[in-house]
Amino acid sequence: MSPLDGDPRLTFALALVAGMSAQALARHLRIPGIVFLLVAGVALGPDGLAWIQPRQLGGGLPAIVDFAVAIILFEGGLNLEISRLRREGRAIRRLVTLGALLTLLGGAAAAHVWLGWNPMQSLLFGALVVVTGPTVVGPLVSELRLKPRVATVLEAEGVLIDPIGAILAVVMLRIVLSGDPGSLVLAHGGAGLARLAAGMVLGIVAGFALAWMLRMSRLLPEGLENVTVLSVVLLLYAGSEALLSHSGVLAVTVAGIVVGNVRTRVERDLREFKDQLTVMLIGLLFVILAADVRFEQVAALGWAGFGVVGTLVLVVRPLSVWLCTFGSDLDWRERLFVGWVAPRGIVAAAIASLVAVELGAVGLSGGVGLRALVFLTIAVTVALAGLSAGPIGSLLGVRLRERDTVAILGTGTLGLALAEELRRGGVPVVMLDSNPEGVRRAQEAGFTVVFGNALNESVMQRARFGLVRTVVALTANRTLNGVFVERARSRFGVPNGLVAVTELGIGIVSEQIDRGDAKVVFDGPHDIERWDVRGRRGDVEIARFAYSPAETAEGENETTPQPGLDERYVILSVERDDRTFVMDRQWKAEPGDRAAIALHRPEREEAIRALAERGWHLPGDVEREGSDA
Repeated sequence: MSPLDGDPRLTFALALVAGMSAQALARHLRIPGIVFLLVAGVALGPDGLAWIQPRQLGGGLPAIVDFAVAIILFEGGLNLEISRLRREGRAIRRLVTLGALLTLLGGAAAAHVWLGWNPMQSLLFGALVVVTGPTVVGPLVSELRLKPRVATVLEAEGVLIDPIGAILAVVMLRIVLSGDPGSLVLAHGGAGLARLAAGMVLGIVAGFALAWMLRMSRLLPEGLENVTVLSVVLLLYAGSEALLSHSGVLAVTVAGIVVGNVRTRVERDLREFKDQLTVMLIGLLFVILAADVRFEQVAALGWAGFGVVGTLVLVVRPLSVWLCTFGSDLDWRERLFVGWVAPRGIVAAAIASLVAVELGAVGLSGGVGLRALVFLTIAVTVALAGLSAGPIGSLLGVRLRERDTVAILGTGTLGLALAEELRRGGVPVVMLDSNPEGVRRAQEAGFTVVFGNALNESVMQRARFGLVRTVVALTANRTLNGVFVERARSRFGVPNGLVAVTELGIGIVSEQIDRGDAKVVFDGPHDIERWDVRGRRGDVEIARFAYSPAETAEGENETTPQPGLDERYVILSVERDDRTFVMDRQWKAEPGDRAAIALHRPEREEAIRALAERGWHLPGDVEREGSDA
């Protein structure tokens, strides 16, 4: 008997700490967190150190599992964008309907053949493994950087199939518990449809109500938005369950989708809060639930258990995906990859544990073996996905290349000059603009240009933002610049954002800079419109300078940003170690750096003297571009 027995508070706290520690280690090693969570649960549970005793939580465990799953599913829906679903809607609809049915039947057949389970117990297992875990698929997709349509299908399937699979499992459980399956199939099938309908309606109503609350700045005081959403989500789940049992999982998922697709003033903060909360709850649940599964229960399945899982992975899933994606936009390589990746996650574990409890409560056998087989399925599918998805994705060509592109918003004088310098340095460039004349000029210069509103996701998709390493916003509208950088970061994960400003300390851009989400492009604030006028007049030339700190005036160097505007010159890009970078205000120059600098011709000599004071000098003869323009 462990000295830690008997204290549910300690079990809860230890599970939280173990869950976060396991996920931190997993991120460092770039391995799916569930692998370490399962190991932590077994190691700290009754079969290991016996520090975590899930049974000590008593009747509180089902409530913890329910509420945690509700929050996790809401967060999954929050990150699912309808605009992306429309493009691959046919394949997704089939996967969450026909695919769910095929997985149920295939999983049931595998359990019946390999383990000899009776038909109803086998069907119950099939229902439990219908779900694919968004908590595993989401991080995996992000880490692998898959092609957009492959990522969309996997992420959408993971989010949408969870509530459907949970309701399906509950319907099957009720049929098993009824004692007269044949006469109650239709009745419980109707109940399942009722749960789906109720969950959809309640989720839509609650989602729009939440979105309206978040958009009303006077309704919720600043700082209370996130906890209010959390409270409403828990109430929605509990209220849905009270009205019609097991409709809550779909209600919270649908509410998350609605809120996630309605722009609100706290959209970014809400996503970050829910993401952190979800990480914590996933760690807590997996450690507790894994600790509750005893090793001898899994070992009792023998090799037949691995036979069931192997059938699911190698036969049922590929066949289901191949049939569901027939005639879709996915090519055969993408279909093969989707068919290979189907890790099960926290929802399967949670529902399996609850099912085992309910079966045991009425004296029916099979619950323990059922839960053990589900956890074996989770462990094997997660390990396979984590270890093999990367190499297989590369082999099939469904992964994007490394981010290396610079996307420039604006085709004005400085935008075109910067693009030319980047191209000269071998950096891929894509430009975006809604001005037909600017688009024409950029195309004539030989650049890839995307025409349209750069804030629209479809325009960013056409510009292949999955390959973009840095976005540079070079319009005269500072708000537009800030929003462009924020959307590139939040929707496509672009790591670097540079914005043009005329002054610091004002508006959304200033907040982004303070948070470290963006930097000021070039050597400091500049008036983009003024340089556009100069370019049209032919008053701009590009010269190349070298950095020589020995000749820099005392106290001045490139690490000391210039105060205010200096419109005699603009440092566009810097070359270091044969690589070309976009200049930003925080750049720390080193000896040997070479810069492409735009000079205002009427103030050329003054600009050269000012640059010399900062350590930038013309290396011999000045190299000019367009001097005869």
